[in-house]
Amino acid sequence: MPTGRVFNTAQMAARARKRLPRAIFDFIEGGAGSEIAVARNRARFEQIALMPQALRDCSAAHSEVTIFGRRYAAPFGIAPMGFADLVCPGTDRALAQAARAANVPYTLSTAATTSIETIAPIAQDNLWFQLYPGSDEAIAAGLMQRALAAGVTTLLVTIDIPVPARRVRDLTNGLAIPLRPSLRTVLDVARHPAWLLRAARGDRPGMANFVDGKGSLSGLAHAEFVSRQLSFPGLDWRRIEAIRKAWPYHLVIKGILNPQDAVMAERIGADGLVVSNHGGRQLDAAPSSIEVLPAIREACGDRLKLILDSGVRTGDDIARSLASGADFVLLGRPFLFAVAALGLAHGPAAIIDMLRAEFLNTLIHLGCADPAELGSDHLWPGRHLSLRQGSNR
Repeated sequence: MPTGRVFNTAQMAARARKRLPRAIFDFIEGGAGSEIAVARNRARFEQIALMPQALRDCSAAHSEVTIFGRRYAAPFGIAPMGFADLVCPGTDRALAQAARAANVPYTLSTAATTSIETIAPIAQDNLWFQLYPGSDEAIAAGLMQRALAAGVTTLLVTIDIPVPARRVRDLTNGLAIPLRPSLRTVLDVARHPAWLLRAARGDRPGMANFVDGKGSLSGLAHAEFVSRQLSFPGLDWRRIEAIRKAWPYHLVIKGILNPQDAVMAERIGADGLVVSNHGGRQLDAAPSSIEVLPAIREACGDRLKLILDSGVRTGDDIARSLASGADFVLLGRPFLFAVAALGLAHGPAAIIDMLRAEFLNTLIHLGCADPAELGSDHLWPGRHLSLRQGSNR
């Protein structure tokens, strides 16, 4: 598969920066506030060293895992992303198609630029759906019914947006609700004619899952409506428990960082959690997902499936996540960078192949033939350090 001289996600991001208007790239890469949480996500991953185990037979090594009753080709999937088609019209569809072909999950966001009904026949049974409960319970219930009708059996309910975040890059570029594009943004778009031509040929990006119910609203009224549906300070555990009772299949709560919340999720009957700080896009002062993951695993044991997202960029990061207690991993930004860098035809499949190859390479170096073998023994310092200290007594 042609990728040019692009061999990792960092190179994809660098190429994407050149090919996208600054406002679009900033929307993807940026985070809340001073973007300390975004930097922390990467810093904590890079601080984790993995301990190899030598002379293990890995001749039959594989990357397959089972989660929520399905066997997938790799322990990672595509995270839910709103407004993905800002990168290129058709991005949602291309990602869903690549996920289906590679047999990894594709998670459609409530805020996606493509509807559930459009994506379902493309992703088929590789489709997960992410729900923002929002202030209007009837709308949320309708989205759940549409997901059920489309054949979705894994629902991710996002709980970590009580209020909209202050993302300085987006505010500076005018990518806020309502839109207020600056002259600088308009001129920057004009300097990217290839992107502009693709955008002009496609449909105007919008939140397709809300169009049917609110398509007649004015632009400002629609923006305010969408804001209320994506963020809701009145959301509480009683509402999530009602969603649990209404949803007949696998329910995953997305946006958990506190071990006490993990215990509550277990009590109401959740099947899994996404340990996530929303990619650093909500609370800038939040801890990174990877640093709280071990405490959440300790709090819930093996009773819940734990999915890690936020800051994952490489196959090493996927291995670090599994060794730290995750069952699965989701990635978002790298997939959009791949589309921008390599196009719809090659980008989605290329990054899936790249991440899977990186992960399998790391797995074998660690002396593992199966992702399930990864654990705390592969973390340094970790159990090895306590053993070494004990031997000196």
